[in-house]
Amino acid sequence: MSETIRRPVLYSAVQPSGTLTLGNYIGALRNFKLLEKDYDCLFCMADLHALTVRQEPAALRRRTAEVAALYIACGLDPEKSIIYAQSHVPQHAELAWILNCFTYMGELSRMTQFKDKSARHADNINAGLFTYPVLMAADILLYQANVVPVGADQKQHLEICRDIANRFNGIYGNVLTVPEPYIAKSAAARIMSLNDPTSKMSKSGEPDSFISMVDDADTIRRKIRRAVTDSDGEIRVDPENKPGVTNLITICAAMRGCTADEVCALLAGKGYGALKDYAAESIIEVLSPIQEEYKRLVADKAYLNDVLKNGAERASGLAMRTLRKVYKKVGLYQL
Repeated sequence: MSETIRRPVLYSAVQPSGTLTLGNYIGALRNFKLLEKDYDCLFCMADLHALTVRQEPAALRRRTAEVAALYIACGLDPEKSIIYAQSHVPQHAELAWILNCFTYMGELSRMTQFKDKSARHADNINAGLFTYPVLMAADILLYQANVVPVGADQKQHLEICRDIANRFNGIYGNVLTVPEPYIAKSAAARIMSLNDPTSKMSKSGEPDSFISMVDDADTIRRKIRRAVTDSDGEIRVDPENKPGVTNLITICAAMRGCTADEVCALLAGKGYGALKDYAAESIIEVLSPIQEEYKRLVADKAYLNDVLKNGAERASGLAMRTLRKVYKKVGLYQL
């Protein structure tokens, strides 16, 4: 199936290696539907990337479909955007091999995430973990993406992607689009861990450190009640001295669509119990309808299969254009 690009291309991928969090929603998912208006969007479940850490096969397959369901439940239209699984488009791995030959060991050894993950998974420091940024570069460059939404932890990977593209273009001409980072306005609303508010909320943290997109109302209230605050008692924004309280205020403002100052004014003098109750109910109010739609979609396996099949076909059509051009430039014999 041929796909025609008319607008700037935006590419985003997430590993289906765990549940998506409230931080993922505020920082990215809630904005994705708005991006469909201005960009030709590709949203990928990066299941090949997930293999750098040992996965339980059945769980990985299940989570890949669940992430697709969450994307759609958050408002994405699979007719407007391309929603697909990375492993369904073999051109990702094919381009990654070519780009490996244009990437230097020294560059990869400097990647902060490689160092961090090697420390956390000392018994499994595999070559895939080392070359992870090259596959990520292939993901992006395969679709001639103009922009890529990135968080602070992925900026270094986008930089090496740009370096690889520029190196390749310097040898073979203007073949690969050099992507720019897309920084959403909501990026300022960085959501932190509930039990360590100096660290970003992450699905790899302790269960009580993050709100999952599929946590039920009682679980959300319990986790928020346990969130770290301080002994001061005053509800105000002060990231340095009151990171836990500031995090809860940020969550309230993001979910209510208001400013942090408005949250503080509303809860002035009411104490941290009121702040936590307000935060929990704000989250539940937004996530409940998303969760209902998510449950409906997950139960409809035939529909999700059709979405992923159609997405893979559309993505493959785009991917082959770039891959054929790259193969020709590097001198591979074309049939």
